[in-house]
Amino acid sequence: MIVAVADTGPLIHLAEINALELLSVVDDLLIPETVLDELETGTVPPSLSTIEYELVDADTADLTVDLDPGETAALAVAADRSAILLTDDLAAREAATDRDIEVHGSIGILVLGSQRGDLSKSTAIERMRALQAETSLFVTEAVVERGIELLENSG
Repeated sequence: MIVAVADTGPLIHLAEINALELLSVVDDLLIPETVLDELETGTVPPSLSTIEYELVDADTADLTVDLDPGETAALAVAADRSAILLTDDLAAREAATDRDIEVHGSIGILVLGSQRGDLSKSTAIERMRALQAETSLFVTEAVVERGIELLENSG
């Protein structure tokens, strides 16, 4: 069973390429209230209402990190629930890795979606390229190529 907690990044970036439904590849998606609050100060992706998730509180009192509130909340929930952290933020990724928390970003969600049969490899590659070219996410060519390599090696 895959339990994951998302910060705002993957929610926004996957929505930008009309792929938010791929978050269904996790069995239990948790979204901290702080993350939802951050989304509401900008624009909540309309497709968020089409996916199943559990809204959760985050206890960040004992967490000393230099991250924004949403990333801090997501990291706290991931640590508390032994969940995978879904983030596209490098500093959040490093903070999670320092705490032995598994981390995946939007590219990783596309890879997992392909591995689970929710989209073809070619569609996953197209969406990786779309993340790089058509969204607010900064993704290097090396990261996209690594995602493609993971797809090719997954069978």
